[in-house]
Amino acid sequence: MSDTLLPRLRVMLLEDHVLVRRGMELLLKHEYGMDIAGSFCTPRQLFEALKDDKPDVIVTDYALGATDTDGAKLLRSLHLQHPRVRVLVVSSHCNAPTIALAMKAGAHGFIGKTQHESELHAAIRAVAAGRTYISQHLADATDRIHPAKPSDEPVADLDDGLLNSFKLSPREHEVLRCMLDGMSIAAIAKKFSRSVTTISAQKHSAFRKLGLRTGHELFRLRYQRV
Repeated sequence: MSDTLLPRLRVMLLEDHVLVRRGMELLLKHEYGMDIAGSFCTPRQLFEALKDDKPDVIVTDYALGATDTDGAKLLRSLHLQHPRVRVLVVSSHCNAPTIALAMKAGAHGFIGKTQHESELHAAIRAVAAGRTYISQHLADATDRIHPAKPSDEPVADLDDGLLNSFKLSPREHEVLRCMLDGMSIAAIAKKFSRSVTTISAQKHSAFRKLGLRTGHELFRLRYQRV
């Protein structure tokens, strides 16, 4: 259903999965009458396009390819280089730490990939209008998250009864997220241009804060919290 009475929005998409990206293109263009100003699979392509064009909203995944800048680092770069462009994150990583980190890094909205297509439409409209948008079921689960200016300060994690209160730095959280995606310490170091020693230290620091000893315990904790 096209928004015939609303301003026609221009959207750029950043998503490394081709089928997902093509699906969003068709949905936004043909169902909701939005203009696709650009559709990209890498941050480099997106930033190159932003030199000459500024969309109303950028819709981006949070976790991109293993060799690409993603997550909080991508959002901070967008905020610093293009502070007036509004950004909506659409991600399968819908836990409280990820949402908090994304919002603190500069995102203006966050929805899950499992949501109905109408929520993508509503989220884009809200973000373009200058509002903050978080899926209601995610907001209910993360009611301690509040929009904030981009920051490198530690992000408070959710105390859901399974864990004691703890704080992870943005980099510690990035390392754990990549580990949960199946990446090795060496691959994470390459992705973020850090040394293996640094990544290992950040992993051990995060494990200590979470009271974990092994990667198996990390994965078990993840599925306990689903």
